[in-house]
Amino acid sequence: MRSLPLPLALTARLSPVAVLACAGWALTSGPVAPPAAAGHQTAQKTPAGSASAAPSDPSADTAARTYTTAPAPCAAVPAATVKSLVPGAKPAGKEIPSTDTDLRRTCSWNALQGYDYRWLDVSYEIGASEQEARKEYEQRVAEKSGGGAVPGLGDSAYSVVNLTTEDKQQTREGVVLVRVANALVIVTYNGSDFETRKAPGTDEINKGAIKAAKSAAAALGGGQG
Repeated sequence: MRSLPLPLALTARLSPVAVLACAGWALTSGPVAPPAAAGHQTAQKTPAGSASAAPSDPSADTAARTYTTAPAPCAAVPAATVKSLVPGAKPAGKEIPSTDTDLRRTCSWNALQGYDYRWLDVSYEIGASEQEARKEYEQRVAEKSGGGAVPGLGDSAYSVVNLTTEDKQQTREGVVLVRVANALVIVTYNGSDFETRKAPGTDEINKGAIKAAKSAAAALGGGQG
């Protein structure tokens, strides 16, 4: 196999990686859970001689949520699947730091084998309620036109594949969004060939992203409340 000149090799290895990393981060920009409401509620007056209102049950909101914590994302995809989708990557993956690991966790796998590059992201986002997760899911689907539903995956699932070209280098990226009760699973899978400057086929990327998403959705059971 021929070698690339050093400056071109570095550009080929690093520039698309940065682009793909940004794409992965853009998809997982924040947890589904809404920020806490500002201010305080006005206390209600209780008539003299009447019993005080019973204190609210702090576990009530938690009990209504199917999932209260995000599972470990790096254990969500079997090693054999990682090996087939991201040849050369360590099956353990690398978890991305999060400000609240109960609400959002992400794991990444990426590797360059020869001239062939692959990147896989698996993210979990836990919503405050099923309604909130459904709203977030629908908003994200609306932002990613051109895809289609994935039958039999979670309560709702959607996949889309896009091709981008930068400096004549193609990258094909597949994104799968899955909602299961109050949880979202977001899978990003993409690849490039730095020798031919072409991208993998649509079918390969789409099937790979869906395969990872099925494993990730199945792993949600560990976060049930």
